[in-house]
Amino acid sequence: MNPPAIADTSTWDAHRAALEAVLVDGTRVRREEPLAPKTTMRVGGAARLYAEPASEEALAALLRAAHSRGLAIRLLGRGSNLLVPDEGVDGLVISLVHPAWSAFEPRADGCVWVGAGLRLKNLCGLAAKAGLAGFEFLEGIPGNVGGALRMNAGAMGGWMFDIVEEVRMMSLAGEVTVRAKSALHVGYRHCSELDDAIALGALLKPAGQADGDTVARQIDVYRRKRQESQPREPSAGCIFKNPPGNSAGRLIDECGLKGERVGDAEVSPVHANFIVNRGRATAADVIELVRRVRARVRAARGVELQPEVLLFGRDWEDAL
Repeated sequence: MNPPAIADTSTWDAHRAALEAVLVDGTRVRREEPLAPKTTMRVGGAARLYAEPASEEALAALLRAAHSRGLAIRLLGRGSNLLVPDEGVDGLVISLVHPAWSAFEPRADGCVWVGAGLRLKNLCGLAAKAGLAGFEFLEGIPGNVGGALRMNAGAMGGWMFDIVEEVRMMSLAGEVTVRAKSALHVGYRHCSELDDAIALGALLKPAGQADGDTVARQIDVYRRKRQESQPREPSAGCIFKNPPGNSAGRLIDECGLKGERVGDAEVSPVHANFIVNRGRATAADVIELVRRVRARVRAARGVELQPEVLLFGRDWEDAL
């Protein structure tokens, strides 16, 4: 990525100073924070501004200050299911990685309150220790609760909103609301209300009580299935949405595209709906490979594959 012009640098420095002026709990705003190491694909540029707020108050203050200055706001979870452009991300990138966002609190009614920053892997482990069944399908999804809510993450026949009772969220203006699942518009890889809001946490309902060892064994079954069917190289997960009644991976495989490469980006020989980073891939490599796969499937099968992975800070329509 080319360095920003001097005028741009001073402007972004001024934005950082303005954001930091409203913070009181030690939260810092960093400039040109590399994002590639924070993603599972390991590609992409830097965030012009980056912060890890330690409280709802700090998050609200950041959002209000950013809004008043006209800054775009992007939320970064565990960095899965997204692709960071090589030029980086203009605006403020916020990550809820502070321990304050990783709550796991069983309630007397049998539900569990979980923070948006809690890793799904940790959620499964804590649920197993507490003897709570119904979360096992989330094992192996390399994300956190907030990302799983935004994308209605799914695996092994289960979906995140299958287990959600309510979601606590904050608007980009810093206002907090709690919405019951019945008041949310949820679909395949999508929750409409979280397009313009940030999930702070959720109340989850387990399938029921179970012996911890039994839950752990089911988690191991799902873990082995993933290890056998998915690549181990860095990736962003499934790159395309499944078309209605069909499988994106099967369509790509039938077109002979396993092993297709652009630079160090490759259609995985293990699972055709994964693009993996063979070492030095760039976001431009991945985007060009996405274009190539879509064109081949369109020509051979008449199906227009749509990306499932988010293009962080940009719209796929502008890149394809």
